[in-house]
Amino acid sequence: MNHWHTRFQTENYVYGKEANAFLTEFQKEIKVTGDVLAIAEGEGRNAVYLAEQGMNVTAWDYAESGLAKINKLAEERGVVVSTELVDLKEANWSKAKWDEIVCIFGHFPVELRKRTLQGIKEAVKPGGYYLTEVYSHYQIPYKSGGPKDLNFLYTPEEFLQNFADWQIIHFFMGEVVRHEGELHNGLSHVIQFIGKKPVE
Repeated sequence: MNHWHTRFQTENYVYGKEANAFLTEFQKEIKVTGDVLAIAEGEGRNAVYLAEQGMNVTAWDYAESGLAKINKLAEERGVVVSTELVDLKEANWSKAKWDEIVCIFGHFPVELRKRTLQGIKEAVKPGGYYLTEVYSHYQIPYKSGGPKDLNFLYTPEEFLQNFADWQIIHFFMGEVVRHEGELHNGLSHVIQFIGKKPVE
């Protein structure tokens, strides 16, 4: 059992039921369709939103309680989300499988981040997208959510260097206000990135 499994063992949705504001704003702009993977998806608010947009959604998380809440929320909203219990340390990144991969506030240690970002690069189809909003390494003083360990927070170079060979559709680092359930509340310092994989 991990701490996320424990955290999600509540009736209420600790990050709320509404999708992340950045995702809802830009998903409609990029107009991607097809198969989407939401990683470190927690309780499912973003995966369910993507399913409501007509995408075929798979959600990965390694908290069984989170996956149960994804299925419950999908049923409430009348959509289908495929859920898989996946520890990113052991993830199988199938080559060129996904039209889009989404990661909203998925925070991992540096080495696992490197491996995960490399896996994402492999697993997105040519012409597909990677969309993410995460806390930056400036977040700690903000007290509005996220890890309190710099090792789990992102730097802009991780995106700009790792995806230098992709078309960068959107990049932003700075302050935003987020109200997402009990645990993300107030002024925050984030990095937003949308990259499009080149067509080979």
